[in-house]
Formats: sequence, structure tokens, C-alpha cells
Amino acid sequence: MADKYDIRMLSPDDVYFSRGNGGVLQGVVDGQPYDELIIYRAFPFRYTDSYISIRNAKDEELGIVKEIHELNEESAEELTKELQFRYFLPRVTRVDSVKFKSDLWLWELQTHLGPTRMAMRNLHEHLQYPGGGRVILTDMHGKRCEIPDWQALDAHSRRQLEEVL
Repeated sequence: MADKYDIRMLSPDDVYFSRGNGGVLQGVVDGQPYDELIIYRAFPFRYTDSYISIRNAKDEELGIVKEIHELNEESAEELTKELQFRYFLPRVTRVDSVKFKSDLWLWELQTHLGPTRMAMRNLHEHLQYPGGGRVILTDMHGKRCEIPDWQALDAHSRRQLEEVL
């Protein structure tokens, strides 16, 4: 019996992913077919397309896919789509304002899905910097947004962020 703490890296030849009835992610791992597979990012903020945990319907890990882009086209497409469902994260396209009022940081943002507002008690606990200019914002109620590269935003947005980053 394998040690439950062993990490098994899956090669691109070990896996195949597709969609089953009802849009459920399914596939073949080491020649074994699975009607339902669950996936997680091992490092959700730092490596968005790398180190993907593949699990069966009982949430038992079958292995880790190191790089999505190394998989065949259909498998890579299905894993990418599944990650988008699991890790829904609106992208900020503009920062309208960031203000400190009544002990709260109030953010007015435009995202690729429309406008949103966020409130934070402090910046230290609610901003994460995974690298490369990327910023993850999490408000006090758990709502999240992503700025893929704050330096690539328009001049007004950058001025708003320079005060708080």
C-alpha cells in the first residue's frame, strides 16, 4: 500500500480529460477511467496553470499534473475550463477610487464582469501579492477580485493604487 503522504506526479501520457453527461469533468488516469474528477490548484495564487491536484469523486488524490500546457489539447482545454469554474475570480479593469472612511478601506472597481465595491478593515490582511504585479483583493465578506498586473492599468487606476500598494 502506498504512503498516503506520497506525492505522485502524473506525466502527460498518464492522463486524459473530457466532459461527461451534464458537463462533469471525467477522464482516464493511469488507464483507469473515472466518471467524475475533482481538481484543485496546489498553489492557487502563485501557480495558476501548474501543480494541479487530480482527485476522484471521494476526494482522494490520484496525482499532480505539473503543467497544463504539456497535456494534449482537449485535456488542457478541459482542465483550464474546470479551473475557471472552481476559482471564479473577476479581473479588475479599472480602479475608480480607494478611500479610507470610518475605519474601512472602500474600493470602487470596474471588472470584466461589471462594477463592484469592496470594503476592507485593513490592507495588510486583505491584499496578496503573488508576484509579477499581480494583486488579489479580498474584502471583509470573502469576495475576491484579481488585478493581473496593476502597472498595466490606466494612469488613473495606477494613481489610486500607488497610495495603498
